[in-house]
Amino acid sequence: MGKYDNIFNSQEKSEQALTPEEAVAAIAVVTAAADSSFEDVDAETIAMILWEFEVFEEYSEEEISEIVDRLMEIAEVQGLGRLFKTATDSLSDELILDAFAAGVLMVIDEEELIIPQGKTPLLKKLQQALDLEEEEAQEIIQEVIAAYEEAENEEYEDDDETMVVDPSLQVYESPLGNFSVSIPVDSQQGGIVQSQEGVVGFSDDYGTLLRIDYYTLTPEEEEEIESMGLEKYLQSVLIDKYIPQAISASLPDAYVERNEYLEDTMDGAYFVLVNMPKGSTISKQENNGTAARMDAYRGLLSFFNGEFLYIVSSQHGILSDETHSSLEEQAYEIKQKILAFVDTIEFR
Repeated sequence: MGKYDNIFNSQEKSEQALTPEEAVAAIAVVTAAADSSFEDVDAETIAMILWEFEVFEEYSEEEISEIVDRLMEIAEVQGLGRLFKTATDSLSDELILDAFAAGVLMVIDEEELIIPQGKTPLLKKLQQALDLEEEEAQEIIQEVIAAYEEAENEEYEDDDETMVVDPSLQVYESPLGNFSVSIPVDSQQGGIVQSQEGVVGFSDDYGTLLRIDYYTLTPEEEEEIESMGLEKYLQSVLIDKYIPQAISASLPDAYVERNEYLEDTMDGAYFVLVNMPKGSTISKQENNGTAARMDAYRGLLSFFNGEFLYIVSSQHGILSDETHSSLEEQAYEIKQKILAFVDTIEFR
């Protein structure tokens, strides 16, 4: 018998009836408790997550909390298998996808925006028990991740200090005083500067996107650099940390096309070119009247200056009908644009 067979293959169900919406909540409870003891399952957290779920938009927080508490009691007394069987028998066809999404919400890593490897078998069993095709399941997982990403972006935007570029303002000063840079966008072309702690971005209506991320080095990071060596550390920062968090989380199809170490640049710098399908900031009107995001390349350059790690990036959108230059030419052009931008930065 498999690890989860006693849950998902149960033929016995509870005598307590569930509404279709309560059945969705029951799927969430079962998924949250499948790998844990009931003492480790936080009913309040489940209720808070479900309250944000569209299925429960007509419910109050108190009502959802009461539902979750009742479901937890059924599961603890009668078993997860009985609760799951009752839930699947109570689900309407219209809410099956929502039920799987509720399960996904219970296992997603909210920090990394991924399904932890240890939870994959559980989610696979849930998918099979709900009789979902692989394509349907993956689409729901990506929708859940995208929803988290959108929420994070909204929070980021709320925290941003956004200003329309003043024609008389020519230089951006870092709040930490570690650098200043000539503003590379024009207000007459929709140029804006968006900044918050550790990052500043410059964009306009013509697809310009230049960004500077900067981080103060900690003693632990300095030891890591000494242990790994400068090249490997700069590579790791981009490929293992920055790209997964800042790009792949919202664009799962993005991938690294080119990478190289520039020994003679900034006393050692690492360049990466990322291919981002549908990742442009600019959309193109399709024949059916809908707007579709263009593909894009983003170049990133990581290097140190003083006590700071910098990641400077530039993005180029690709029109589907434009004459494509070779990948080598694209990489070279974007790299040169970044290097030219870096030359305008005055480090202190």
